[in-house]
Amino acid sequence: MATTFKTFLNNDIASTRTLLHESIPITGSIPSGTYADTNVKNYSHGMFQSIYDYPYLSSSANHIFDFTVGMSNSSFFSQSGADTSIGGYVASQFTKKRNMYDQMAQVLYPYDVSGNIQPLDQDGDIAAGGRKLNDVFFMNFARLLQKDEIKKGTFTVTFLTGGGTGEGGDGPALPLTISDYGASSSFKVNSPTGEYGLLYTSSATPGTDSAVGHIYYQAGIAAITASIFSDDPLNPQDMCNFGAQGGDYDVSSYQAVLSGSTIQAFSDGLRNRLYNVQFNNTTELNSTIYFCRANVGDYNYSSNPTYLSASKIVVKGDIPFNQPVSYITTVGLYSPNNELLAVAKLSEPLKKTPSNELTLRVRLDY
Repeated sequence: MATTFKTFLNNDIASTRTLLHESIPITGSIPSGTYADTNVKNYSHGMFQSIYDYPYLSSSANHIFDFTVGMSNSSFFSQSGADTSIGGYVASQFTKKRNMYDQMAQVLYPYDVSGNIQPLDQDGDIAAGGRKLNDVFFMNFARLLQKDEIKKGTFTVTFLTGGGTGEGGDGPALPLTISDYGASSSFKVNSPTGEYGLLYTSSATPGTDSAVGHIYYQAGIAAITASIFSDDPLNPQDMCNFGAQGGDYDVSSYQAVLSGSTIQAFSDGLRNRLYNVQFNNTTELNSTIYFCRANVGDYNYSSNPTYLSASKIVVKGDIPFNQPVSYITTVGLYSPNNELLAVAKLSEPLKKTPSNELTLRVRLDY
């Protein structure tokens, strides 16, 4: 039992930061049928769809991500007023889709100088203008998976985009892999949520004019243009099959589903075409290390009542010329008012005598 306290000096305290990574694979069978959609939760408001790793009514189910879709005011389909018919497509939930886009945009992107919500910029260079991502679906990953952030350069998602050429084309479901190629050394920092990378369909020529979306690392949100389901992902006027049920290769283009179906129906099409998602998450571990030093003249005695017997030190074994000895088993960290804040236990007692000194390294993680 200690009766004296040592004050830490500046060189007795050090701080460290460690990044721990974990590989997260999500197979497409989880959202598209392993549990016969009992792990897919839809809501009465109809603004997004939640995916669980197990039937969501089970107590062991974990929420893994959400699907939703949004259209900006500059969308190919956008209009003012109530849901009607536009451009040969039947409009459905236009207001909600615009609201979803605006909600995500104001969280992920800065406002302009006039305080207006800005659309997502394809290359992330807002000041330069350029092409915007107007018809976008969002994958919002649960904190359970992403932890503190998604590791840059590790995000990959594969969709089955459908085949054929032109509207009404038919064919097999062709895989399209999208990734943040090169993001570990090249990423954007102009988002209120932190850092984000551009998503490309190829690692061969990732250029700012070929990005098809963004991945926001700290927010855990992937924003991808819905035109990846066209023959030319960068040209939303060039269409291929989508089909609300993914595996149903009918003549429905992604635009017909985007405009004429609800957010839930579009999300059904997305999750049934999701083939694989993989990324490494990051856990930031901050530590403060205290070097507790027992110098030559420190802690050679104990205030434990059993340390003495008839005014003699028991451990000296009735040999008065033997050095006093103690055994250190515990380290206590105290406040300036000598209030015990933390306790560290040693795996085995350490012998302390006037002829040796010890330095114990105590680490607090948070």
